[in-house]
Amino acid sequence: MRVQSALRAIPLALLLAASSDALAQAEPLPANAHLESSTGDWQCKRGFRKVDEACTPLAVPEHAFLNDRGNGWECERGFNQTERSCVPIELPPHAYLADTYGTGWKCDRGFRRVDDQCAPIPLPPHAFLDSAGRDWQCERGFEKVDKGCAAIEVPANGYIGASGDRFECERGFRRSGASCEAIEVPPHAHLDASGSTWQCTRGYRRSADTCVTVPVPPNGYLSATGRDWSCERGYRRTADACAAIDLPANASLAYSGNDWSCDTGYRRQGEGCSPAAQR
Repeated sequence: MRVQSALRAIPLALLLAASSDALAQAEPLPANAHLESSTGDWQCKRGFRKVDEACTPLAVPEHAFLNDRGNGWECERGFNQTERSCVPIELPPHAYLADTYGTGWKCDRGFRRVDDQCAPIPLPPHAFLDSAGRDWQCERGFEKVDKGCAAIEVPANGYIGASGDRFECERGFRRSGASCEAIEVPPHAHLDASGSTWQCTRGYRRSADTCVTVPVPPNGYLSATGRDWSCERGYRRTADACAAIDLPANASLAYSGNDWSCDTGYRRQGEGCSPAAQR
């Protein structure tokens, strides 16, 4: 019993260390290797690679360096990796080194890649390079047509839009093909905020291409939109009229004003209010 108690008192870390020592003694580590404390297995040191049961030195070619893990190599900037060496990147004229997969270079602004060279981007009249420098776009007032920039024909009552590559019509006109036609505003209407169409004034609603009066019945009023009507408080809408709400005894108008509810202590039954059951 005393021996068992003594064994329980030995810390777990010491037991693991003893196990590792025993393993190291049982199976000697290969040269240039070390034990991994987390797994108890051995790994090769930085600059060596595990081959079978040994650690073989890495053959790092010229213009290369060990990777982060130390079990492989990468080429220096300006070189591309082949199977066993690093070859210089051949930069064509008007190119620069770039951290991209494959060739490792990109063309300067104003040039685009054609095969293994950088060819200048031909700019037509009234064009300029885009923000990326890989293509072109037309100046304001011109539009892209085939491989050139054609002047935008602005009709009467038109102007060059915000995009710069098309025309817009002035307020009160709408685009129709290549021209700007006047918007015909019927009586009791006005141009809307956009200026490209019309809407009826308050108290009128649209019917086809005209504005007709909104018929407001007695005890009714124009709604917020001005294109419809609602009933006053104490009335409800029925077809084209406002009917008075018939309040039964012990009832009052609901919050909406177009219905009723029973007073406290009463409950609705049909069209009347009955005393609520006492608990």
